[in-house]
Amino acid sequence: MAELNSELFNNAKKYLVGGVNSPLRAFKQIGAPPVFIKKAKGARIYSEDNREFIDYCLSWGALILGHAHPEIVSAINNAAENGSTFGAATKKETELAKLINRAISSMEKIRFTNSGTEAVMGAMKLARAYTKKAKFIKFAGSYHGWADYDFYTARSNDLKNTEAVIEKYRKDIAAIIVEPVGANNGVVLLQDGFLKGLRTLSDKYGILLIFDEVVTGFRLIFGGAQNLFNVTPDITCLGKIIGGGLSIGAFGARKNIMNLLAPEGNVYQAGTFSGNPLAMSAGLSTLKVLSKKNYNQLENLANELSGNTKEIKNFKGMFSFKFKEKKEFSRFYRRMLRDGVYFSPSLDETNFMSFSHTKKDIEKTIDLIRENLYAI
Repeated sequence: MAELNSELFNNAKKYLVGGVNSPLRAFKQIGAPPVFIKKAKGARIYSEDNREFIDYCLSWGALILGHAHPEIVSAINNAAENGSTFGAATKKETELAKLINRAISSMEKIRFTNSGTEAVMGAMKLARAYTKKAKFIKFAGSYHGWADYDFYTARSNDLKNTEAVIEKYRKDIAAIIVEPVGANNGVVLLQDGFLKGLRTLSDKYGILLIFDEVVTGFRLIFGGAQNLFNVTPDITCLGKIIGGGLSIGAFGARKNIMNLLAPEGNVYQAGTFSGNPLAMSAGLSTLKVLSKKNYNQLENLANELSGNTKEIKNFKGMFSFKFKEKKEFSRFYRRMLRDGVYFSPSLDETNFMSFSHTKKDIEKTIDLIRENLYAI
């Protein structure tokens, strides 16, 4: 079985950089060839060598309803029959924007993109235009896509340090950008009052506050983390879940900010496939299903999985592992993979519950975690 993955990977490396189209898929931290997936359904993925895995990566959090949800598959198929992209306005763009606006009221107007990275790029460009300043503050360990920006870095959960950075560069700072719950350095929770403190600092210094909710949007509740923590940003970035498994991103803000974008204003941002009917249909179907779900289900499953295991940290359906050394995680990961459990292949990344995971899935995973932690 491992031989087939090695063969596929070696062949891929002849034509793809590193054999992959996104670095973590190469399994470098795992120390083994990556698993090549051929199909998926619900909470299960199936490899080219015909192995079955309980999946907690879920396309890095995008598939909150699980793989190949029948309503989403139907919506995509119906849309595809009428054309995959037009490069023109469609009714569904408005419908999805309206649904997002109802759930996240700070996004008075919205612009769709093709990825979370593009959403952040659009938000940054908009912030520069609004403030007429060029640079940004982010927090150590956070991730906001792969594009290059002029960042100053502050310490997370440290308002005094953040204000000191603002004071030092106040003539240059357009905005602060923050993940309301960190998800790209494991699950990182912000201290009570930190987000509200950032809102106060932004107002005090006349800069914008951007929430990067590419991961947290519609993941913690039906809406944004801003709804959960009762802190309103100036600009919000979304991605992942709102596309129902298809490529998507979005950024939105109050009207006076968003109207700087062309064609209303002079800030140019565009995309041939932005708002395409396939992604809009998948997103609409996903959010309509999610609007009827009880998010406590995800939290309860994650709580059960983590239990009293000190190596797991979780928050409302998101969880990550804590090992002192990456080589320990690598050994643990390979054993779990052998036993049919697929986690995000990096100690720095987050794992996710979906509404397709069952209690039996969790019980099986718990038993395997305990067995393999004991073994290493």
